[in-house]
Amino acid sequence: MFRIKKFPNTFTILFVLIAFFSILTYLLPAGKYVREMNEQLGREVPVPGSYHIIESTPQGFFETLMAPISGFYDPISGVIGAIDVSLFVLMVGGFLGIVTKTGAIDTAIARIMVLLKGREIYMIPILMCLFALGGTSYGMAEESLAFYGLLIPIFMTARFDPLVAVAVIFVGTGVGTLGSTINPFGTVIASNAASVDFISGIDLRFIILGVALVAGCAYVMHYARKIQRDPSASLIAHLHDEHRQHFLGNKADSSELAPLTLSQKCVLFLFILTFAIMIYGVSSQGWWMAEMATLFIFMGILCGIVGRLSEDDLINSFVAGAADLIGVALIVGVARGIVVIMEAGNITDTILSYAETLVAGKSSILFINTVYWIEMLLSFIVPSTSGLAVMSMPILAPLSDFANTGRELVVTAFMSGIGTILFITPTYGVLMGGLAIAKIPYGTWLKFIGPLVGFFMVLNTIVLSVGAALYS
Repeated sequence: MFRIKKFPNTFTILFVLIAFFSILTYLLPAGKYVREMNEQLGREVPVPGSYHIIESTPQGFFETLMAPISGFYDPISGVIGAIDVSLFVLMVGGFLGIVTKTGAIDTAIARIMVLLKGREIYMIPILMCLFALGGTSYGMAEESLAFYGLLIPIFMTARFDPLVAVAVIFVGTGVGTLGSTINPFGTVIASNAASVDFISGIDLRFIILGVALVAGCAYVMHYARKIQRDPSASLIAHLHDEHRQHFLGNKADSSELAPLTLSQKCVLFLFILTFAIMIYGVSSQGWWMAEMATLFIFMGILCGIVGRLSEDDLINSFVAGAADLIGVALIVGVARGIVVIMEAGNITDTILSYAETLVAGKSSILFINTVYWIEMLLSFIVPSTSGLAVMSMPILAPLSDFANTGRELVVTAFMSGIGTILFITPTYGVLMGGLAIAKIPYGTWLKFIGPLVGFFMVLNTIVLSVGAALYS
C-alpha cells in the first residue's frame, strides 16, 4: 500500500498553494466591490451589494513564478509586502546571535533551571498568560517571533521539547487573538467597520478568552508532563539529537557552568529591556517593523559592546545569527505570494461575494455560525486581522440586521473565526516562521494542535449560539 512517508516541506506546501490559487483565477470569475473611503478607518471599504463582474485576469506561469518575489515587494505597484517582516526577523536573529556570543543567555538559562528544579512546569501557564495578554490587548503576532530563540533553549534544558516552547508562545498569543477584547488591529478596526462600539460584545469575548486560555494551558501542560516523564513520547522525539545540537550545542550541565559575570548581568538587563521597549513601542507609540528592527540592531550592538566582544566577534555573531533565520524570512515572503496571486487575479472579492450570498436569509443562530465559518475560510485566504476586518465587516455586518442579530456579535464571530484558523493555516507567516525557527515539521504541528483547535471550534459555536439566542 502506498504511504506518504514524510509530510511536505513548508516551502513545498506554500508553492503548491500558490499554484492552486493561480488555477482558481482561471476557474472563478474576476470581480470587484465598489469601494468608498471610510474616514473613521482611514481607508477604502467595500460597499455591500456592489459586487460586479470585471474582465478576467488569470495568473499565468510567469505570474505564478513571480508571486513569491512579489510577496516581498511588488515591483509594478511598488506596494511593500512582507519585506518589512522578513527584515525584522533577520535583525532579531542578528541580535540573538550577539547576545548568545556573550555567554549571558547560556549561563542565565542554567541558573534559572537550578532555581526552578522540580517546578519547571509552572513556566507554561505563567508565560502563556503573558502572551495571551499581549494578544488580546494589542494583537501581539509578528513580534512574538523574537521570543522563540530565547525560550526554546530554556524549555529544552527543562527536559521539554521545542514543540512545548512553540505552543507556549503561539497558543498563548493565539488565544489572545481568539478572545480579542481591546485589540486595536482586530476588534477595534472590525467594530469600526461594523459601525458599533468596540466595547459592545466584550463580555462574550472575555468568556472565550478565559475558557480558551484555561484549556490551552491545561493542554500544553499535559503534553509537557508526558514528555518530561517519557522523552520518547515527544511528537518530535526522532529530531531530539538535531534539536539539541542546534539549540543547545555542546553546553555543559548547569552545575558546571561559571557564574554570571558583571558584564553578562548587564547584557541580560539590556536583553530584557529590549523586549520591554519593543512592547511599549508597539502598544502605545505606533511602532511597527521598521522601528522594531532598528531597536534590535541598536541593542544588539550595545549588548556586544557591554559584553566585551571584539569588533570581528560582534559583526560575525550578528551575521551568523541572521543567517540562522534566513529560511524564516523567506517563508514569510513566500506565504504572502498567495495573497498576491488572489489580488492580481481579482478573485478575493468574488469569494467574499459568495460569502455574502451564503449568509443571506438565515435565522440568527444559523446566521452567526455561518459567519464564523465564513470568516475561518476567508482567514485562510487573507491571514491579516486588520486586512480581513476592512474587507469583510462592511459586507457581513449589515446583513446581521436582517437576521435580527447584533452587529457586535458579528465582530465576535469575526475575531473567533480568524483566531481559530490562524492556529493551522500555512498561509500565516507568523505560524510558519515560528515552526521554521523551532525546526518543527508543519505536519507534526497539525497533529499536536488539531484536538485543541477542535475544542476551540466547539467553544466558539456554543458561545456564539448562546449570544445569538440571548441578544437577538
